[in-house]
Amino acid sequence: MNDVVNPDTYESLAISPRENGLYVVSLNRPSKRNALNVATIEELIRFFSGARMAGVKAVVLAGEGDHFCAGLDLVEHWKADRSPDDFMHVCLRWHEAFNKMEYGGVPIIAALKGAVVGGGLELASAAHVRVIDPGTYFALPEGQRGIFTGGGATIRVSDMIGKYRMIDMILTGRVYQGQEAVDLGLAQYITEAGGSFDKAMEIAAKVAQNLPLTNFAICSAVSHMNNMSGMDAAYAEAFVGGIVNTQPDARARLEAFANKTAARVRPNS
Repeated sequence: MNDVVNPDTYESLAISPRENGLYVVSLNRPSKRNALNVATIEELIRFFSGARMAGVKAVVLAGEGDHFCAGLDLVEHWKADRSPDDFMHVCLRWHEAFNKMEYGGVPIIAALKGAVVGGGLELASAAHVRVIDPGTYFALPEGQRGIFTGGGATIRVSDMIGKYRMIDMILTGRVYQGQEAVDLGLAQYITEAGGSFDKAMEIAAKVAQNLPLTNFAICSAVSHMNNMSGMDAAYAEAFVGGIVNTQPDARARLEAFANKTAARVRPNS
Protein backbone atom coordinates (compact mmCIF):
# COMPACT_ATOMS: atom_id res chain seq x y z
CA MET A 1 0.00 0.00 0.00
CA ASN A 2 1.23 3.50 -0.82
CA ASP A 3 2.74 5.04 2.32
CA VAL A 4 0.62 8.17 1.90
CA VAL A 5 -2.61 6.21 2.44
CA ASN A 6 -1.27 3.46 4.72
CA PRO A 7 -3.22 3.78 8.01
CA ASP A 8 -0.34 2.25 9.97
CA THR A 9 1.89 5.24 9.26
CA TYR A 10 -0.37 7.74 11.07
CA GLU A 11 -0.91 8.43 14.77
CA SER A 12 -2.76 11.75 15.04
CA LEU A 13 -5.04 10.86 12.13
CA ALA A 14 -7.14 7.72 11.68
CA ILE A 15 -7.13 6.77 7.99
CA SER A 16 -9.88 4.42 6.81
CA PRO A 17 -9.99 3.35 3.15
CA ARG A 18 -13.45 2.58 1.77
CA GLU A 19 -14.70 1.38 -1.62
CA ASN A 20 -14.12 3.15 -4.94
CA GLY A 21 -11.28 5.42 -3.84
CA LEU A 22 -13.16 6.95 -0.90
CA TYR A 23 -11.21 7.58 2.31
CA VAL A 24 -12.27 8.68 5.78
CA VAL A 25 -9.65 10.87 7.47
CA SER A 26 -10.44 11.46 11.15
CA LEU A 27 -8.69 13.65 13.67
CA ASN A 28 -7.70 11.12 16.32
CA ARG A 29 -7.17 13.01 19.57
CA PRO A 30 -10.62 12.75 21.17
CA SER A 31 -9.34 13.30 24.72
CA LYS A 32 -8.14 16.74 23.54
CA ARG A 33 -11.34 17.43 21.56
CA ASN A 34 -9.11 16.84 18.52
CA ALA A 35 -7.10 20.01 19.14
CA LEU A 36 -4.52 20.57 16.44
CA ASN A 37 -0.95 20.01 17.56
CA VAL A 38 2.17 20.13 15.40
CA ALA A 39 2.07 16.38 14.73
CA THR A 40 -1.51 16.49 13.42
CA ILE A 41 -0.71 19.33 11.02
CA GLU A 42 2.30 17.44 9.67
CA GLU A 43 0.17 14.35 9.06
CA LEU A 44 -2.47 16.43 7.26
CA ILE A 45 0.26 17.83 5.01
CA ARG A 46 1.57 14.34 4.26
CA PHE A 47 -1.80 12.83 3.44
CA PHE A 48 -3.20 15.65 1.32
CA SER A 49 0.10 16.26 -0.51
CA GLY A 50 -0.02 12.76 -1.97
CA ALA A 51 -3.71 11.86 -1.91
CA ARG A 52 -4.52 12.49 -5.58
CA MET A 53 -1.44 10.66 -6.86
CA ALA A 54 -2.28 7.75 -4.53
CA GLY A 55 -5.68 7.34 -6.21
CA VAL A 56 -7.85 8.98 -3.55
CA LYS A 57 -11.09 10.08 -5.24
CA ALA A 58 -12.88 11.73 -2.31
CA VAL A 59 -12.31 12.25 1.41
CA VAL A 60 -14.68 12.49 4.35
CA LEU A 61 -12.95 14.61 6.99
CA ALA A 62 -14.22 13.82 10.49
CA GLY A 63 -13.27 13.81 14.15
CA GLU A 64 -13.16 10.94 16.63
CA GLY A 65 -15.25 11.37 19.78
CA ASP A 66 -17.89 14.02 20.41
CA HIS A 67 -16.23 16.98 18.68
CA PHE A 68 -14.79 17.76 15.28
CA CYS A 69 -11.99 20.05 16.45
CA ALA A 70 -11.49 22.56 19.27
CA GLY A 71 -8.73 24.41 17.42
CA LEU A 72 -5.09 25.06 18.24
CA ASP A 73 -3.70 22.88 21.02
CA LEU A 74 -3.35 25.75 23.47
CA VAL A 75 -1.66 23.60 26.10
CA GLU A 76 1.08 22.58 23.66
CA HIS A 77 1.41 26.22 22.57
CA TRP A 78 1.65 27.44 26.17
CA LYS A 79 4.22 24.82 27.17
CA ALA A 80 6.35 25.49 24.08
CA ASP A 81 6.61 29.20 24.97
CA ARG A 82 7.41 29.92 21.33
CA SER A 83 9.21 32.94 19.95
CA PRO A 84 7.43 35.08 17.33
CA ASP A 85 9.59 33.51 14.63
CA ASP A 86 8.79 29.99 15.86
CA PHE A 87 5.05 30.56 15.87
CA MET A 88 5.10 32.29 12.49
CA HIS A 89 6.52 29.06 11.05
CA VAL A 90 3.89 27.00 12.89
CA CYS A 91 1.26 29.14 11.18
CA LEU A 92 2.94 28.66 7.81
CA ARG A 93 2.69 24.89 8.24
CA TRP A 94 -1.03 25.28 8.98
CA HIS A 95 -1.37 27.23 5.73
CA GLU A 96 0.61 24.52 3.93
CA ALA A 97 -1.81 21.86 5.19
CA PHE A 98 -4.98 23.77 4.44
CA ASN A 99 -3.79 24.91 1.02
CA LYS A 100 -3.00 21.29 0.13
CA MET A 101 -6.60 20.51 1.05
CA GLU A 102 -8.35 23.37 -0.74
CA TYR A 103 -6.20 23.37 -3.87
CA GLY A 104 -5.21 19.68 -4.03
CA GLY A 105 -8.00 18.67 -6.40
CA VAL A 106 -9.52 15.89 -4.25
CA PRO A 107 -13.07 16.61 -3.02
CA ILE A 108 -13.14 16.90 0.79
CA ILE A 109 -16.48 16.59 2.58
CA ALA A 110 -16.29 17.64 6.24
CA ALA A 111 -18.58 15.77 8.66
CA LEU A 112 -18.88 18.25 11.51
CA LYS A 113 -20.16 17.71 15.04
CA GLY A 114 -19.78 19.34 18.40
CA ALA A 115 -17.08 22.00 18.55
CA VAL A 116 -15.80 23.54 15.32
CA VAL A 117 -13.86 26.24 17.08
CA GLY A 118 -10.90 28.50 16.27
CA GLY A 119 -8.42 26.50 14.23
CA GLY A 120 -11.06 23.79 13.90
CA LEU A 121 -13.16 26.21 11.89
CA GLU A 122 -10.11 27.14 9.84
CA LEU A 123 -9.57 23.44 9.11
CA ALA A 124 -13.24 22.92 8.21
CA SER A 125 -13.18 25.95 5.92
CA ALA A 126 -10.46 24.27 3.83
CA ALA A 127 -12.91 21.48 2.94
CA HIS A 128 -15.09 21.86 -0.15
CA VAL A 129 -18.40 20.83 1.45
CA ARG A 130 -19.41 21.01 5.12
CA VAL A 131 -22.19 19.00 6.76
CA ILE A 132 -23.44 19.66 10.30
CA ASP A 133 -26.04 18.38 12.71
CA PRO A 134 -28.07 20.56 15.10
CA GLY A 135 -25.48 20.23 17.86
CA THR A 136 -22.56 21.48 15.78
CA TYR A 137 -21.36 24.91 16.86
CA PHE A 138 -18.90 27.37 15.33
CA ALA A 139 -16.84 29.99 17.12
CA LEU A 140 -13.63 32.01 16.83
CA PRO A 141 -12.71 32.67 20.48
CA GLU A 142 -9.23 34.04 19.77
CA GLY A 143 -10.17 37.48 21.09
CA GLN A 144 -10.96 36.07 24.53
CA ARG A 145 -7.77 33.96 24.55
CA GLY A 146 -5.49 36.92 23.85
CA ILE A 147 -4.39 35.50 20.50
CA PHE A 148 -5.13 35.95 16.78
CA THR A 149 -6.07 33.63 13.95
CA GLY A 150 -3.18 31.99 12.14
CA GLY A 151 -4.66 29.28 9.94
CA GLY A 152 -6.61 31.19 7.32
CA ALA A 153 -9.77 32.47 9.03
CA THR A 154 -9.09 35.93 7.65
CA ILE A 155 -9.12 34.36 4.18
CA ARG A 156 -11.58 31.47 4.11
CA VAL A 157 -14.02 32.21 6.95
CA SER A 158 -14.36 35.82 5.88
CA ASP A 159 -14.99 34.57 2.33
CA MET A 160 -17.76 32.27 3.61
CA ILE A 161 -19.60 34.70 5.87
CA GLY A 162 -18.21 38.16 5.16
CA LYS A 163 -15.43 40.20 6.73
CA TYR A 164 -17.48 41.97 9.38
CA ARG A 165 -19.29 38.86 10.61
CA MET A 166 -15.91 37.19 11.02
CA ILE A 167 -14.55 40.19 12.91
CA ASP A 168 -17.60 40.08 15.18
CA MET A 169 -17.00 36.37 15.87
CA ILE A 170 -13.39 37.03 16.89
CA LEU A 171 -14.13 40.15 18.93
CA THR A 172 -17.10 38.80 20.86
CA GLY A 173 -16.74 35.02 20.79
CA ARG A 174 -20.15 34.78 19.14
CA VAL A 175 -21.35 31.21 18.55
CA TYR A 176 -23.36 30.05 15.53
CA GLN A 177 -25.09 26.71 15.13
CA GLY A 178 -27.98 24.95 13.44
CA GLN A 179 -29.84 26.44 10.50
CA GLU A 180 -28.44 29.89 11.28
CA ALA A 181 -24.94 28.56 10.58
CA VAL A 182 -26.08 27.12 7.25
CA ASP A 183 -27.87 30.32 6.26
CA LEU A 184 -24.71 32.27 7.09
CA GLY A 185 -22.56 30.05 4.86
CA LEU A 186 -20.57 28.14 7.48
CA ALA A 187 -21.99 24.85 6.14
CA GLN A 188 -24.01 23.70 3.14
CA TYR A 189 -26.02 20.85 4.71
CA ILE A 190 -27.70 20.22 8.04
CA THR A 191 -28.90 16.78 9.11
CA GLU A 192 -30.78 15.23 11.98
CA ALA A 193 -28.86 14.77 15.23
CA GLY A 194 -25.86 12.52 14.74
CA GLY A 195 -26.35 12.29 10.98
CA SER A 196 -23.56 14.49 9.64
CA PHE A 197 -21.15 11.60 9.02
CA ASP A 198 -23.67 9.50 7.07
CA LYS A 199 -24.63 12.49 4.94
CA ALA A 200 -21.00 13.33 4.28
CA MET A 201 -20.37 9.74 3.22
CA GLU A 202 -23.36 9.89 0.87
CA ILE A 203 -22.05 13.08 -0.74
CA ALA A 204 -18.49 11.78 -0.99
CA ALA A 205 -19.62 8.52 -2.61
CA LYS A 206 -21.57 10.53 -5.17
CA VAL A 207 -18.77 12.93 -6.10
CA ALA A 208 -16.23 10.07 -6.22
CA GLN A 209 -18.13 8.83 -9.29
CA ASN A 210 -17.18 11.99 -11.19
CA LEU A 211 -14.18 11.86 -13.48
CA PRO A 212 -11.00 12.60 -11.51
CA LEU A 213 -9.89 15.38 -13.88
CA THR A 214 -13.28 17.06 -13.57
CA ASN A 215 -13.11 16.90 -9.77
CA PHE A 216 -9.56 18.23 -9.87
CA ALA A 217 -10.74 21.26 -11.82
CA ILE A 218 -13.71 21.86 -9.54
CA CYS A 219 -11.70 21.48 -6.32
CA SER A 220 -8.63 23.39 -7.44
CA ALA A 221 -9.28 25.75 -10.32
CA VAL A 222 -12.33 27.45 -8.77
CA SER A 223 -10.30 28.55 -5.73
CA HIS A 224 -7.42 29.74 -7.90
CA MET A 225 -9.80 31.70 -10.14
CA ASN A 226 -11.33 33.43 -7.15
CA ASN A 227 -7.86 34.81 -6.39
CA MET A 228 -7.56 36.35 -9.86
CA SER A 229 -8.86 39.46 -11.54
CA GLY A 230 -12.03 39.00 -13.58
CA MET A 231 -10.13 39.08 -16.88
CA ASP A 232 -7.50 36.60 -15.71
CA ALA A 233 -10.16 34.28 -14.25
CA ALA A 234 -12.11 34.31 -17.53
CA TYR A 235 -8.97 33.34 -19.44
CA ALA A 236 -8.07 30.61 -16.92
CA GLU A 237 -11.61 29.24 -16.95
CA ALA A 238 -11.54 28.97 -20.74
CA PHE A 239 -8.17 27.23 -20.60
CA VAL A 240 -9.26 24.72 -17.94
CA GLY A 241 -12.59 24.20 -19.70
CA GLY A 242 -10.77 23.45 -22.94
CA ILE A 243 -8.80 20.66 -21.26
CA VAL A 244 -11.51 19.17 -19.06
CA ASN A 245 -14.37 19.35 -21.56
CA THR A 246 -12.41 17.46 -24.23
CA GLN A 247 -10.91 14.73 -22.03
CA PRO A 248 -11.30 11.29 -23.64
CA ASP A 249 -12.98 9.80 -20.56
CA ALA A 250 -15.85 12.25 -20.93
CA ARG A 251 -16.85 10.94 -24.38
CA ALA A 252 -18.95 8.05 -23.05
CA ARG A 253 -20.80 10.34 -20.65
CA LEU A 254 -21.50 12.87 -23.36
CA GLU A 255 -22.68 10.09 -25.68
CA ALA A 256 -25.08 8.84 -22.97
CA PHE A 257 -26.51 12.34 -22.71
CA ALA A 258 -26.86 12.63 -26.49
CA ASN A 259 -28.59 9.23 -26.61
CA LYS A 260 -30.92 10.19 -23.74
CA THR A 261 -29.68 7.29 -21.62
CA ALA A 262 -28.02 9.47 -18.97
CA ALA A 263 -29.82 10.60 -15.85
CA ARG A 264 -31.59 13.91 -16.36
CA VAL A 265 -31.60 16.87 -13.98
CA ARG A 266 -35.01 17.01 -12.29
CA PRO A 267 -36.54 19.44 -9.81
CA ASN A 268 -36.55 18.44 -6.17
CA SER A 269 -39.65 16.50 -5.23
